[in-house]
Amino acid sequence: MHKLKQLSASSFLRLLFAAFTFAFLCSAFIAPDRAEMFTGLRRIMTESSKVSTNYFDNGGYAGTFLNAGLVCLVLTALYSLPKVKVNATSCLAFLLTAGFCFWGVNILNLWFGFLGVLLYCLVKRENPANQINAMVFTTGICPLFTDLMIRYPHADVVGFRWQGILLAVAIGLFIGFCLPAGLVHSPKMHKGYDLYSAAVPVGLTAFFVRALLYQALGGTLPGGASTDLGVSSWNVANVFCFGVFGLCIVGALVLGCRPKDYWRLLRDPGYSVDFSQKYGNAAFLMNVGIYGLFIVLYYNLVGATFNAVTFGCIFCMLACCCSGSHPGNVWPIMVGYVAASFLGKWFCVGEAYTQAINAQAIVVGLCFANGLSPISGRYGWPFGILAGMLHFTLVASVPLLHGGFCLYNGGFTAAFVCMFFIPVFEHFFRTKEERRLAKAERTANSQ
Repeated sequence: MHKLKQLSASSFLRLLFAAFTFAFLCSAFIAPDRAEMFTGLRRIMTESSKVSTNYFDNGGYAGTFLNAGLVCLVLTALYSLPKVKVNATSCLAFLLTAGFCFWGVNILNLWFGFLGVLLYCLVKRENPANQINAMVFTTGICPLFTDLMIRYPHADVVGFRWQGILLAVAIGLFIGFCLPAGLVHSPKMHKGYDLYSAAVPVGLTAFFVRALLYQALGGTLPGGASTDLGVSSWNVANVFCFGVFGLCIVGALVLGCRPKDYWRLLRDPGYSVDFSQKYGNAAFLMNVGIYGLFIVLYYNLVGATFNAVTFGCIFCMLACCCSGSHPGNVWPIMVGYVAASFLGKWFCVGEAYTQAINAQAIVVGLCFANGLSPISGRYGWPFGILAGMLHFTLVASVPLLHGGFCLYNGGFTAAFVCMFFIPVFEHFFRTKEERRLAKAERTANSQ
């Protein structure tokens, strides 16, 4: 235990990655349909992964957990390579990809973007160890690689063809080669207020590729995948999450996390921060556990359908647990979503209202809206509620830009909110810190 307490933040994150990998693999081998594990994994790899695909339907529980375990094993191995720096961005990339192992990323479509990043490193004569995060972020467009292999240019699946595989390799080389440059410049577009910063270059690339392949070259753009619940997943999702996140809380207490340590973290605005570096491993692990349970409880409260997509969303939302998100700055985003949903239903002029708070598209949207938590952290909870409402308004429309191939759709939407409204906030309003300093100055002058 003493050795655990002495671990550096990077080593502790690697250990956390290994723990999640172990949990997914164990779940695959104890799932009730474990006899169909490899058959389920094959179905996941050979069927469309377009947003949003319920892997519990395609591959069953065992096949889906096996897929998640294998993908996370690859990522853990990458982050364990010599000279690889592991930080809050790495935690975001790992947990984000872990979440998408349940509805978009699989052990087959994972590799194409990696090749492009390796090509970038070769051309730039850069050590690949410096670009592991970029490799992992290329998984944000994995559904496109599957579609290219099994059905492009058709709307229906025709099976693997060598032309499609070569096209997937070519597109993967292009995306992976361009992404590292985009990751560097992305924060300048949203000024650091979108924690899912990689969503900007990934979303723009998906927009460009979609226009090229399905407009300019005339391919048939297939419709979105169904997210209807084919298997009852409530028990699986809740038992797994309460077990894993509960163990995180116990582990944090064992490591010596005190209430005042976590309270300090909860008061952090979440802007340009690495919680593991700033507050230590114990407080960070406590945030993993409490924030994870906070997310699960919210989805239970609103009556979300616990299919594989919702289950994956929990980990996608948890991904920001080291880089800025915690219950204290995310609850206003959630309130904004709930308020926007009820207001939308009140003002709805159509025949059917499709934006209910527990609708699948809205459940997915919220999991990325938490990327706006620095807004509520720096400006205050009313601005967080407003940011959540703005994100709610846009999130279901943005997939039209990229054809459903960008898994980071909600993070891409958050970037639009930031690019439009952050200049307005900065021009007309002060941050909480600026208001505090102004009040202190007025008090000093009055004396």
